[in-house]
Formats: sequence, structure tokens, C-alpha cells
Amino acid sequence: MTIKQFSLAASLLALAACQTTPATETAATTAAPATAVALTGKTYGAAVTAEGAKPLSELKQVLGTQDSAQVKLIGKADAVCQAKGCWLTMKTPEGQEMRVRFKDYAFFVPKDISGKTVVINGWAHREVVPVSDLQHYAKDAGKSEQEVAAITTPEEQLNFEADGVLVADNTL
Repeated sequence: MTIKQFSLAASLLALAACQTTPATETAATTAAPATAVALTGKTYGAAVTAEGAKPLSELKQVLGTQDSAQVKLIGKADAVCQAKGCWLTMKTPEGQEMRVRFKDYAFFVPKDISGKTVVINGWAHREVVPVSDLQHYAKDAGKSEQEVAAITTPEEQLNFEADGVLVADNTL
């Protein structure tokens, strides 16, 4: 499968995500990677702990010149799909938005987790996101019709496909 085909398939799955039902959540308690603070919270999708998670600020070094890398990251959820919780975003230290989608759209996260610490496990990758997907995400985020219509060019983005997400009750 070529990168374009993979990107198209991922985009089509993203659009279908809002049509499915979220998986059951499970409880999790984990230790934070670089602090003595314990993370407690709920895991969505595959079981995830904070053990071995790298701060989002290290993603650039992990990726290097590669287009993708398997990694476990810890950071703050910035925004969440307000339709069903079918994606979330995180801000990199450079201020770039990274969209986190969920593997096979088998699970969703709560819509009210903006600002909470999350641990995500899966694949980080660079991709060009088509206008139709960008507009779909803007609608999911509750943007106005004018804001959605203003999206007219594809964007190169850093994205993440998570097989599991730990949403912490406490923050680091």
C-alpha cells in the first residue's frame, strides 16, 4: 500500500468514525515516566500505562527524518471531537497541532478531556490531510460554517494513530 493509499484509507476511516459506537472503558493506574507523581485514570482501547512514555516534546527527536515511528507519548489533550470523541489534538512545543485518531475506530474518548494529561500509544506519522477531512474535523470541533468554508488548502500535519489512550485523573 502506498503512502497516498494509506492516507486515503485513514481519511475514509476518520470520516466513518463518527458513525460507530465507542468501546468499553477500563480502569488504569500507572506511574508517570519522569516524576514521582502517580497517574490514575481510565484507559480507552488497548491497555496503556505511563511507563516508558516520552514527553510530547521529544517526538521531533523520535521521528528524526522518518515519516513515521511507533512511540508512547505523554502530554495534554488540547481539543476533542465534539461529535463523539472520535479524535483529540495535542499541541507540540512548536505550537503545531497533532491529531490523534484511534486505531480501527474501535474506541472513543470523553468529549470533556481538554486540558487533561493523556498517554497515547501507537504510530506518529507525517501526512498531507485533504481539504474535505480538514473541513470534517472543523465541523466536529464545533467551528462555524464560515470557519469551515475558509479551509481551502490541504495541510501537511503530524498525526498519530493510537491503539490505546490513558486519560489521567490528575495532571503532571
